[in-house]
Amino acid sequence: MTAAPEDVQAAVRALRAGELVAFPTETVYGLGADARNPTAVRRIFALKGRPARHPVIVHLASAQELTEWAAQVPPSAQRLAERFWPGPLTLVLRRAPTVDDSITGGQETVAVRVPAHPMARQLLAAFRGGIAAPSANRYGRLSPTCAAHVRQEFGAAVQVVLDGGVCSIGLESTIVSVVDDAARLLRPGRITAGEIRALIGDLNVGADAFSPRVPGSTAAHYAPSTPLSIVPAAAIETSSVALAAGGRRVAVLAWRAPPHSAQLPAIWINAGAQAERYAHDLYAHLRALDAAGCERILVQEVPDGEAWAAVRDRLSRAAAGAGATPTDDAKAP
Repeated sequence: MTAAPEDVQAAVRALRAGELVAFPTETVYGLGADARNPTAVRRIFALKGRPARHPVIVHLASAQELTEWAAQVPPSAQRLAERFWPGPLTLVLRRAPTVDDSITGGQETVAVRVPAHPMARQLLAAFRGGIAAPSANRYGRLSPTCAAHVRQEFGAAVQVVLDGGVCSIGLESTIVSVVDDAARLLRPGRITAGEIRALIGDLNVGADAFSPRVPGSTAAHYAPSTPLSIVPAAAIETSSVALAAGGRRVAVLAWRAPPHSAQLPAIWINAGAQAERYAHDLYAHLRALDAAGCERILVQEVPDGEAWAAVRDRLSRAAAGAGATPTDDAKAP
């Protein structure tokens, strides 16, 4: 889906005027500012309530622009860019001297990617510059996967919202740090560790003491306002029914159908057991459960395996961000 030329030009004018623009990517919607305008970038942080030390991703029209933002592009990073861009991969590289601290959170690295969504590509081509864009939501809350989510979050505070429909992936990009040719997976996404290793060989997984800070890396993130607990797969029916029978309004996200019981939870969403579909719908489902007015959201623990790594990551952070531990209600009667 592409935008009308007049809508793209309105977004370009807003960006050049130092204003914020929301736009779709294949992962989630971004809240964008001119990446060369530190005052505009700081407006992102103010609107989202985002900590200044938390870096943002610079979105580019093509890999040819990398040298404007990165001081070094190691061979493994070049191979990753050639294979996965445009697409849901963010590379963290040593920053060029001209990159402002507002982008990097004061670090010596910069996060960059080339999105695949046709509307994002339209905007970047017309703007002819990097667009700094974290997800278009309040900091730490559920990422938006359609334009309506952005409007619910910000209302008139973001006047230009390009509507590109529902994001095709629905979870944030995979983030890989490649500094001095040492590759490290810092956030799982659609592109898996196995795919990356098949291309470049050695890959460390998870942050260490020397890893750069990256978006979405805090323990509590991607969270609904309703307390959320992750329940072992075998216990989802008994836990949810027991809580409902005790008079508590419970919302459930599972990957199978609800039990046959007279005391069902207030709302039960069967998201299915197909990893990509589950990921695509995750934030929309969590928003629906959050809006149900329940006391607690119970999420059935998802299967093991690399295909589910990004979903497991987002759910564990959602549980922490919603003020509940993953086992709170697994033990509850």
